[in-house]
Amino acid sequence: MKKLINRVDDVLSEQLQGFAKAHPEIKLHPSLFYVTRQDAPIKGKVALLSGGGSGHEPMHAGFVGKGMLDGACPGEIFTSPTPDKMYECAKAIDSGEGVLMIVKNYTGDVLNFETATELLHDDGVKIASVLVDDDVAVKDSLYTAGRRGVANTVLMEKLLGAAAERGDALDELVKLGHQINNNGFSIGIALTACTVPAAGKPSFTLPENEMEFGVGIHGEPGIDRRRFTSLNDTVDAMFNTLIENGHYQRTIRQWDRNKGDWIEEVQIKFPLQPGDHVIALVNNLGATPLSELHGVYYRLTECCKKFGLSIERTLIGSYCTSLDMSGISITLLKVDDELLTLWDAPVSTPAMVN
Repeated sequence: MKKLINRVDDVLSEQLQGFAKAHPEIKLHPSLFYVTRQDAPIKGKVALLSGGGSGHEPMHAGFVGKGMLDGACPGEIFTSPTPDKMYECAKAIDSGEGVLMIVKNYTGDVLNFETATELLHDDGVKIASVLVDDDVAVKDSLYTAGRRGVANTVLMEKLLGAAAERGDALDELVKLGHQINNNGFSIGIALTACTVPAAGKPSFTLPENEMEFGVGIHGEPGIDRRRFTSLNDTVDAMFNTLIENGHYQRTIRQWDRNKGDWIEEVQIKFPLQPGDHVIALVNNLGATPLSELHGVYYRLTECCKKFGLSIERTLIGSYCTSLDMSGISITLLKVDDELLTLWDAPVSTPAMVN
C-alpha cells in the first residue's frame, strides 16, 4: 500500500486539520473532530447535520456552508461517528429552531444517530431525522437492513439546505426530505476495489474483464460480478436496473417529537416513468477520470431520451466517493418546479458553489 498518510491512527485528525486550514469558513471542533459553519448557529434557521464514516469525501464535511449543511460529523474511515460527536455538533449548530439529521441507511449510522436523537430530545432540542436509502442494487447487505444510502444524500443535502435557508420549519423539511428520498434512485459499479488504510490491501480483487455490478460505497458486494465489455453496455445495464428496481416499499422508524418516541411508518418509492423530469448525478467513486465521467453522461443522456426522461439539471464529478475505488455511480432524482427552484438557489461550500 502506498498512500499519502503517516500513521493510520492519525488519518482522520490530520486530514480534517488540513481541510479546516484550507477553508477558513469552516470551524473544526478538535475535541471530537466535527465541523460546523463558522457563523453557526444561525438565528431563525433550522440547522442541518449529516455525517458518516470518512473515505467518501467530499461528503459530508465538504458540503458544510451556506445553502447546505450547518454541521458534519466524520467518523474514522468507513466507521460511523459516535453519538457524543453527533450530540455535540447538534448543540453547536442549534439556533432554537431545531436540528434535522440526514442519515444514510447503514446500521451503525442509524443506531448512533438514533441514540443522539434521544439524547438531544432529553436535552430539549427540537430534533428530527430523514433516512436516505436510494441504492437500488440490493435489499439488505453486510452493512444495512434495507437499501443502502448513497449519492442521493448529496442531492438531498443541497435541496434541504436551500429550503432551510429560505426559512422552512423543521416539520416541513422532514416532509420534503421524505419526498426527495422517495424519488431518488442510485446504482454503482466498480472496476477495481478501494484500499482501506487500516487493512493495507484492496478490499476485493477483480479479473481484468469483470466488474462488481451494484457495488456499495464501502466496497460491499452488489447484485453480481459481470463481464465488463464497454462503456455503453455498462451504462445501459445501470440505467435499466434503476428503472426496473424503482418500486420499493419499506417500514422506517421515525422520531415523533410530540410523543418523544419512535414510531414506524410505511413509505413507498414509485419507479421513474416516461415524461418525468430528473436531476442526473454521474459520480466518481474515487479513481475515475473526469473525461470518462463525461463519456458516461453522454450515454446516460441517450438512455434517458430513449426512455422518455427529461434531464433538467446535471452534476458530474466526485461527490460521494469510496477512497481510491475505480468506478462510478449514477443517481436520478425525479423533480418538480419547486425542487428545481431549490436546486438553483445559492450555495457556497468547499465542494459545491454556484
